[in-house]
Amino acid sequence: MEENQSRDPQETSGPSEATPANGAGREGAPGRRRRRSRRGRGRKDAAGAPEGTSGESRSPPRKPREAIRTIDVGGHRPAQEPPRRPAHEPVRRHAVQDPDRRPGAPRGLALDPDMPNPDREPEIPLDRLDRDAVRVISRLRHMGHQAYFVGGCVRDLMLGRTPKDFDLATDAHPGEVRAIFRNCRLIGRRFRLAHVFFRDGKIIEVATFRQNPVDVGDDVPTDADLLITRDNVFGTAEEDARRRDFTVNGLFYDPFLGEVIDYVGGRADLEAHRMSTIGDPEVRMREDPVRALRAVRFAARLGFTIEPEVFEAMRRHAGELARCAPPRVLEEIFKILRCTGAGRAFELLRSSGMLPVVLPSLSRALDAGGPEARARFNAHLAALDELVRAGEEPSDAMLLGALLIHLHGAAEGEDAADVMLAELVQTARLPRKMAERTRMALRAQRLFHGPPRRKRRGGLSAQAYFDDALLLLRMTVRATGQGGEALARWEGAAQPGHGGGGEEIEPALLDEAAPGPSARPAATRSAAAPAAAAAEGAAPEGEARSRRRRRGGRRRGRRGQGGAGEAPSAPPASPGAP
Repeated sequence: MEENQSRDPQETSGPSEATPANGAGREGAPGRRRRRSRRGRGRKDAAGAPEGTSGESRSPPRKPREAIRTIDVGGHRPAQEPPRRPAHEPVRRHAVQDPDRRPGAPRGLALDPDMPNPDREPEIPLDRLDRDAVRVISRLRHMGHQAYFVGGCVRDLMLGRTPKDFDLATDAHPGEVRAIFRNCRLIGRRFRLAHVFFRDGKIIEVATFRQNPVDVGDDVPTDADLLITRDNVFGTAEEDARRRDFTVNGLFYDPFLGEVIDYVGGRADLEAHRMSTIGDPEVRMREDPVRALRAVRFAARLGFTIEPEVFEAMRRHAGELARCAPPRVLEEIFKILRCTGAGRAFELLRSSGMLPVVLPSLSRALDAGGPEARARFNAHLAALDELVRAGEEPSDAMLLGALLIHLHGAAEGEDAADVMLAELVQTARLPRKMAERTRMALRAQRLFHGPPRRKRRGGLSAQAYFDDALLLLRMTVRATGQGGEALARWEGAAQPGHGGGGEEIEPALLDEAAPGPSARPAATRSAAAPAAAAAEGAAPEGEARSRRRRRGGRRRGRRGQGGAGEAPSAPPASPGAP
């Protein structure tokens, strides 16, 4: 006891001179109490008292952590405390066991998994596959999951085409895919998809195997509602293939085996260049009417024929497209316009009865114009296909302009193009900014064919819609063979080294191309200036010119000058001013 007091005098400063052996009366030494509590928390010496409180001598050295056991309380078996990991030892993470993993392969997450090396000649050469997509498949297989190339990429590779993108399907759920790839993001409302991001903006889409949420039998009532609203029921690879729309889109490819997996007979339809549905066409079109638009797009892009039973089902259920989400339908229309077969696609839309449902204003205008209007419309679409094949990437605003460029008829005093744009804004959630950009690109076409004017800054070539308007002019020249001189002049104005900045446009033409009242104040003031001058007493022409603004916003006349040349916004002179 005295030895402890001499070693730490602060422990004696309390209500008692001596410190009891059981640790009472230590209110004056909080620092030592905290240190001892951290050292010997939950451990007791042989006498049953906490370590460091005996007072006769220092506590014996602690035993290794592996040899320490907890006290058996209430008849429970003592449990061995897990050994502490040394600081230099790396953290080991547990991973899903891969039954196909080679003996001696590294466990856990493989940052650079092995590339496929099939035993026989692969049906699709490895150099035609995207390397990043193969790496995604390899890592998913390493973690114990199935993963295949699926959909349009397999179809295009089998046809000798270059796929636009590479989609993958796996049995891993979206959350599991995100846990495996740190460069992954989940998207989608109708069903969840995983996007794996790579450099240069490349995205590999990974979907989970799903099955049809409604188990449809052979005896389906004619009045049953089969529209799919939720599609997040997970399944197997075969169930995922059978729930797809067309047989040519239900092919899987395993790069490690080097073979195409066909559950639905899509290989035979590819060889016959035929579009067939998986299952009953009536049921498929009622489940998702947008499949009819997809059938038109694939047939026009690939040059396939639509099976007669499928085409009849498309005609019978064309009105069901009105029940689908309008943004989905509009997105499919944009894909049709970019498929390099838009002319044939719109002929199929008109013959199947879907055009009056998806684009009623365009359908009415084409019916009113007769064969001549349809021939002009098809010529413009053929020119659009040539531009897309040449490498042009038209915007959505330009694609809308390609549909509306020859709709100049009037409907109750309004332009037919404006009527259609207004319908798309209200029903298809078309952004108003895109609709306004399309309207300005259309009205700029007559400005292109006008006489050349004096160059000025902020001309037509400096506007945001100029590129769309110029691409529309290029399409018109290809379709009609007229306007080549205007196209050459304005393409020169669009060059980066061209210093003119555009051509000056007459105020009357600017009024015609203006989108609305917000863009008209300058022209309105210029047109109303003579009338205002006449009402104020017909100021001389020289003084009227002095009121015009210079570049930068300055006025020619000095402030404070009296007479009719004074600016209207100047404050009135006080009565006492000279």
